[in-house]
Amino acid sequence: MDENEYIRHFTELVELEREEQMKLYEEEMKRLSGREREEKGRAFLRMKGKSKGLGLGEKHLVKFGKPTFDATLPESEIEVGDLVLVSKPGTSPWDEDNPTGTVAEKTTYTITVAFDEAPPGFVFRKDLRIDLFVNDITFQRMIEALKKFKRLSRWRKDKLLGNTPPDFEKIRKIEFLNTELNNSQREAVSRSLAARDFFLIHGPPGTGKTITCVEAIAQLVSRGCKILASADSNVAVDNLVERLDKIGVNVVRIGHPARVIASLRRRSLDYLVLNVPDYIKAQELRERAYEIKERMKGFVVPEMRWRRGLSDEAIMELASEGKTTRGISRKKIEGMRKWLDLKPRVDKLFGDARELEERAIKGIIEDAEVICATNSTAGSELLKREKFDFAVIDEATQSTEPSSLIAMLKAKRFIMAGDHKQLPPTILNEEAARRRFTRSLFERLLALHGDRIRVMLDVQYRMNEEIAEFPNSEFYDGKLKADESVKRRTVEDLLQSMPGPIAEYVDQTLLNFVTGKKPFLFIDTSGSDEFRERVRSGSTSRENRGEAKLVKDVAERLLSQGIRPEDIAIISPYVDQVALIRKMLRVDGLEIKTVDGFQGREKEVVIVSFVRSNKSGDIGFLRDLRRLNVSITRAKRKLVLIGDSHTLENEGCYKRLVELAKERGAYKGVV
Repeated sequence: MDENEYIRHFTELVELEREEQMKLYEEEMKRLSGREREEKGRAFLRMKGKSKGLGLGEKHLVKFGKPTFDATLPESEIEVGDLVLVSKPGTSPWDEDNPTGTVAEKTTYTITVAFDEAPPGFVFRKDLRIDLFVNDITFQRMIEALKKFKRLSRWRKDKLLGNTPPDFEKIRKIEFLNTELNNSQREAVSRSLAARDFFLIHGPPGTGKTITCVEAIAQLVSRGCKILASADSNVAVDNLVERLDKIGVNVVRIGHPARVIASLRRRSLDYLVLNVPDYIKAQELRERAYEIKERMKGFVVPEMRWRRGLSDEAIMELASEGKTTRGISRKKIEGMRKWLDLKPRVDKLFGDARELEERAIKGIIEDAEVICATNSTAGSELLKREKFDFAVIDEATQSTEPSSLIAMLKAKRFIMAGDHKQLPPTILNEEAARRRFTRSLFERLLALHGDRIRVMLDVQYRMNEEIAEFPNSEFYDGKLKADESVKRRTVEDLLQSMPGPIAEYVDQTLLNFVTGKKPFLFIDTSGSDEFRERVRSGSTSRENRGEAKLVKDVAERLLSQGIRPEDIAIISPYVDQVALIRKMLRVDGLEIKTVDGFQGREKEVVIVSFVRSNKSGDIGFLRDLRRLNVSITRAKRKLVLIGDSHTLENEGCYKRLVELAKERGAYKGVV
């Protein structure tokens, strides 16, 4: 497509997705009662607010909890960094007085919300409702990036659209700062630095793509380059910040401090600026301005009902002469004069404070070697005038193309790291998905230019070789090698010799099989009606009670053998199955999440519940094999797969997975 078609195509897709997200949230908030929203994990009811003063870079903090503040909060999707809407009892959440804020902290009992402005007084009362809300700013920034694409030079647009090939400099010899990089990681860094336009680092699970990105960034910094490092999620950005900070790079994290993990907040712009003299002076000016504003409350605000058409000058003149007019008392005129006398001083103090703050922030950004931000934040006002030599975009295959454009267009060249064999960005609008909005810029450029712009990292440092065997052959053409440090490690190192608990729901021998030496297991639930999937009333998700019970028994057996809860993850493709397992198995530290929510993560032990079990052989969105790839590449030492082979085997990839388990003696049926 030409540039006009490109811009029109993606603008339409962004608008479709934006409308879909807004519609879904609005419809749900209107359709469901607050109680139903709370049950779905997208609201908290009967909350009470308590001021925590200023914090997180001068944000107004309010802690919310149930009336006694020692009652536990229900399970919820609301997490740190999410935008929430607070509404008072008896009103619609859409009331314009209801404020939005960002979740700064979440505990078992409370959530703390950071507001940019002082929130209305009702947030400190009881019976409040807090709803998970949609943040529209990201969509606006995508549209702006597409407009900016049109202003690119012709040669740059041609390369991005595939009309001309990208260029490379001669690869120079590099003295690597991280001497432990393997050959494929070194090649990726060398070729990335030689790219005059763009380069792709293809990082399958556990291959160290972020470590490779960090080395590339450090090399570029040593050459005097200014770098923007970004990713679609705050977690991925924090990962970059942490690694860059460890090697001594002057890195500044841009973004709401509530979305930055606590240990890295000292690298946050909002914290760094607190120690800058100009910023300190600005806060002093603001305090003086607020003091004067308090005094102004004792005077008369010259609203239309009091001034009755009089100009500011006329009010000042009447007051100086002690006169009255148009039925306005001398007292009112004098009160308005005093208010008007103070207003310019307040405006000047606020104006001077703003200039000092902007100068302080500008200084920190200019001094930074690397700016780290989400793709969306890269398009914020703070970075509007900033230009970079390179943009490095991690987890690039989880970003839509317009999201990547926000960061990429701020730099002369860019490097992207990701894995198009794992899950793509989540798209809610069916038409946008059908028109390939799920395809990332990484994937499109790879399809256009091929291996000349890519290096695949080929040593994985996560999985036992038996766990890695299937995804390696199925998704990576057998090119992945397990590093010696991980290839033979098993869960036996973590086990203690003690008797397991009596199984509640399954045969004891099955659990003995689970705690055996095999790193990779498939437990087949076919042939038993106890393991049929079902759809709850009013839901579009699925659950499987039999599988949930089996998961509970398996997890409890592993825990009883000395494996820490923090070392186990339970994942499932279906939200309702996750919710069901959470109800059955309440263990602090043990993570239970959707497959999509666990992408990019790893644990010593992973239990996967596939859920689907029906006579028609329908596996739904399990047919997207990238979801399977994510599911089976999270475990380091032990992977326990639970599913109905008769249903799953309607897709050939699952059939091959079950066959491999049988060949390896890693298969057992429940009947």
